[in-house]
Amino acid sequence: MLANRLVIFESTSFVSTSFMPTLFMPTLFNNRVLKWFDQHGRHDLPWQIEPSPFRVWVSEIMLQQTQVNTVIPYYQRFMQRFPTVEALAEAETDQVLHLWTGLGYYARARNLHKTAQLIASQYKGEFPHSVEQLKQLPGIGQSTAGAIAALSMHIKAPILDGNVKRVLTRFHAIEGWPEQSKVKSQLWILAEALLPKHQIAKYTQAMMDLGATVCTRSKPRCSDCPLHRDCEAFKQDLIASIPGKKASKTLPVKSVTLFILQNEAGEILLEKRPPSGIWGSLWSLPEGLPTGSNETEAAGSSHLPVRVKGEKPVELDKIRHTFSHFHLDITPMHLGFASNSNAVMDSQSWLWYPLDHSLEVGLAAPVKKLLSQLANGSVTKAG
Repeated sequence: MLANRLVIFESTSFVSTSFMPTLFMPTLFNNRVLKWFDQHGRHDLPWQIEPSPFRVWVSEIMLQQTQVNTVIPYYQRFMQRFPTVEALAEAETDQVLHLWTGLGYYARARNLHKTAQLIASQYKGEFPHSVEQLKQLPGIGQSTAGAIAALSMHIKAPILDGNVKRVLTRFHAIEGWPEQSKVKSQLWILAEALLPKHQIAKYTQAMMDLGATVCTRSKPRCSDCPLHRDCEAFKQDLIASIPGKKASKTLPVKSVTLFILQNEAGEILLEKRPPSGIWGSLWSLPEGLPTGSNETEAAGSSHLPVRVKGEKPVELDKIRHTFSHFHLDITPMHLGFASNSNAVMDSQSWLWYPLDHSLEVGLAAPVKKLLSQLANGSVTKAG
């Protein structure tokens, strides 16, 4: 429910006269946020050091659906390996995915690589200096484009990541799931209307920090918030229910068997997955159903390129991996050892992977975990 009060908006291209949720003046709002940031904001995040468009862009892509503390070590390794957009553009896809392994949502990494190649080839290594042009690049939406523009180019542009959505919905007591088109359009209007005339990079970071450290999903620290005295959700005791949640539904469960096959050196046979679908372009254990004890066929894919020595397959403990839209129950099956391991040496779709993780390829997260367990001998048989 929106607060039914008169609005006082400064000039903005997004404001509709029919949308009037608050009387709070934008200048007072952003002045409080900026003052809070000076004392309590985060000033030493890795991407805040020399915030070029490239550095900010990489951080923003990594931060999509991923917490800051998780992102920092990935970001540091990534920037050390690819310090410029040209270096990223020239990299092999496997190298990019290798450094992304564990972050999830691998389409982000593939789009990151595509965009780097476009910037290097079509923009001579320079990022476009407008939100509209940035939005045309793979993997960059309205909010990410606004963050790149505001944080690295000081262009007056709004953002609407999860943290900002939470601050705005609570401050204005906007009920409903923020991803609903009606709610989201209202939030974009507010995000634009509340922008300061100056210090746009500082304000953008401040809003993200406020949502991430004070106006948190659970147990928000309202007494430490510079806006709490005028926050409608706080005044109406609606903090716990705003922002609204997406209607819950039971996730379906899918099952798959992943085959573990080793060569004489103890390396594991991996297969490269197709570019689209789950774990696109990543290396994974071949999957399917066993058709016999001496030879195995990966259902829906090509035959295994090697024969298996006559050992009885061993079923290991099941693993559940959850995606955004379904659960995947994985049954690892250790088939034994290959009898002709040289057969995959020249293949583009198969490789022998050393258990010390010294080969730089992108791995599906549960596969990497399983391989690490194999390396330290911690896997257990089912039952």
